[in-house]
Amino acid sequence: MKVVAFNGSPRKDGNTLILINGVFNELEKEGIGTELVQLSEKEIRGCIACYKCIENKDQRCAVKNDAANEYIEKMLGAEGIILGSPVYFNDVTPEMKALIDRTGYVSRANGRMFKNKVGAAVAAVRRSGAVHTIDSMNHFFLSGEMILVGRAMGMGRERGEVEKDEEGMRLVKTLGQRMAWLLKKIHG
Repeated sequence: MKVVAFNGSPRKDGNTLILINGVFNELEKEGIGTELVQLSEKEIRGCIACYKCIENKDQRCAVKNDAANEYIEKMLGAEGIILGSPVYFNDVTPEMKALIDRTGYVSRANGRMFKNKVGAAVAAVRRSGAVHTIDSMNHFFLSGEMILVGRAMGMGRERGEVEKDEEGMRLVKTLGQRMAWLLKKIHG
């Protein structure tokens, strides 16, 4: 079993990664493989609404000059998907939004090809917008008919600050435990 996480933060080693790693720690304790994708490392642009994915039905985006198809492949190869984003103006980052739009559209065009995968969202927040950010990521899971295991958010602005949020760190630990439990029930 494997879970792939997509870190939508432009800060590769920031608070969002700390939260993702908190979930990963619990998954790895249960023998579940993990893979991290940093959206800041490769370009991904938003959907251009060309509708070629609907015509082609080949589980790929017709736009091939960025990382979208690589990310689709990673999602297809995993039983679980984690989306993580800091809060930017009360929502996900542009990179995360591009991932959601591109992979989500291709999934819907191909009979909801991520159906029944286990999904979880994490958000790093300074003050406000965490619920909306989580909600944006959850729409990806729910519209794709995936199984939503939960969510977690941590408070912090500067790198490492979320580690001081005891409740937030407890939430990611619990989220990782729930995700591992559910994956083992489904695929065990």
